[in-house]
Amino acid sequence: MASTNLTKHSAFTPVDILRKEARQHVETGPVTVSYPKDRDVIVEHLGRALATEWVCVLRYLRHAYCITGVVAEPIKAHFLEHAREEQAHAHKLAERIVQLGAEPDLNPATLTQRAHAEYVPGNSTEDMIRENLIAERIAVEAYREFIQFLGDRDPTTRTMLEAILAQEEEHADDLRDLLT
Repeated sequence: MASTNLTKHSAFTPVDILRKEARQHVETGPVTVSYPKDRDVIVEHLGRALATEWVCVLRYLRHAYCITGVVAEPIKAHFLEHAREEQAHAHKLAERIVQLGAEPDLNPATLTQRAHAEYVPGNSTEDMIRENLIAERIAVEAYREFIQFLGDRDPTTRTMLEAILAQEEEHADDLRDLLT
């Protein structure tokens, strides 16, 4: 009896309509009729986040390879760990772009133009740490804005971004600790 009441509730699409709509446009995969109409805007922002992650991977790797000095090894380990985690973020973002029916843009010629963060080489250990911290702060703010933009309209993307945001905040915290 309770399930009958649920199916008649106005907030839920009747089962026969769900079944019919699921059979239409099967080629769109998880993108159903209830997906936000501004999917292209969501994909564009995912693309900017993807570019940002790759720029961060490259900057962290350069810093890991170029850092020198007495304290270089533990900081190098931080940079390499952060680079791996940023690459994992990029992987998730690219997969989500594909799920939403688009293609990830990995063109190296335009990555820095599309990214939120900059690729700054840094000349000293302190410069490298500071530039990575600045980039993490940019990422934190960009992800927060994106999450707020999504609201409840795309819970899958929002949940993924929230997990990435948490890790970006950890990176910023680690880097701040290295500066002090």
